[in-house]
Amino acid sequence: VPRGVLSALGSRQVTLADSIATVQAALEGGINFIDVSPSYGETLAELRLGRALEGVPRESYILATKIGSYSEPRGDYDFSRASTERSVEHSLKRLGVDYIDLIQCHDIEFADHDQVIDETLPTLQKLKEQGFVRHIGITGLPLKIFPSILDRVPPGTVETILSFCHYALNDTSLGGMIPYLQEKGVGIINASPTGMNLLTRRGAPEWHMASGTIREGCRKAVQHCDSKGVDIVQLALQFACDNEAIASTLVGTASPENIRANISYLEQPFDRQPLPGVMEILE
Repeated sequence: VPRGVLSALGSRQVTLADSIATVQAALEGGINFIDVSPSYGETLAELRLGRALEGVPRESYILATKIGSYSEPRGDYDFSRASTERSVEHSLKRLGVDYIDLIQCHDIEFADHDQVIDETLPTLQKLKEQGFVRHIGITGLPLKIFPSILDRVPPGTVETILSFCHYALNDTSLGGMIPYLQEKGVGIINASPTGMNLLTRRGAPEWHMASGTIREGCRKAVQHCDSKGVDIVQLALQFACDNEAIASTLVGTASPENIRANISYLEQPFDRQPLPGVMEILE
């Protein structure tokens, strides 16, 4: 089962050396799925990942990137045919590869869904036929966006969905959609098993969309785990990866130490004993 690294390589605080070391640690540790986007660091993540993958056998990893979102701070979204073709061409150059395993429409809650169905997906299908991409997916935060596309396209048009923050200790709402996605034959990628740092000692960043109530509940869960000698990040990652219906789980880091720690968590037996107490707090 592929385990992924949701690229944090676009941060201006991260060095190229850290980026390369993190990717190398991931690949050496058995991770074989790497997810990135032109919007991460406004192409910086793709550029750094391309450097990190130099000399790595192409068949040894599964590479995913995206189209449609190019700068979240500027609200730069473009799902047109011309932009999609140009984006794939530029991603291939930045990443230094001949093909992309999985190309995804990025954060389609910001897209006109008629355009995605009538223009974006047919463009990606054409690029697939030409061999530049091998599989097509969609990503986004609100779960309702997935049926709004999947119910309107022929089976096999969209092969994967990437959801984030919706299958973690504090939010398992993606679980309710799994039977629907299985019926559609769509692979499931789950990102952010710590809820984008909600379930860490560091806590969520200021820009996080979580309410004060959710933040406080997660802080209490972290404190509870600390008092019991439980590493909540290990618990959160093992919990997310325990669901066999989810094909891949993405974690985001640009630290080789963190990626090695994440790998080690999954190599240890899953101790479910702390779960009821944590779940009771998070309820």
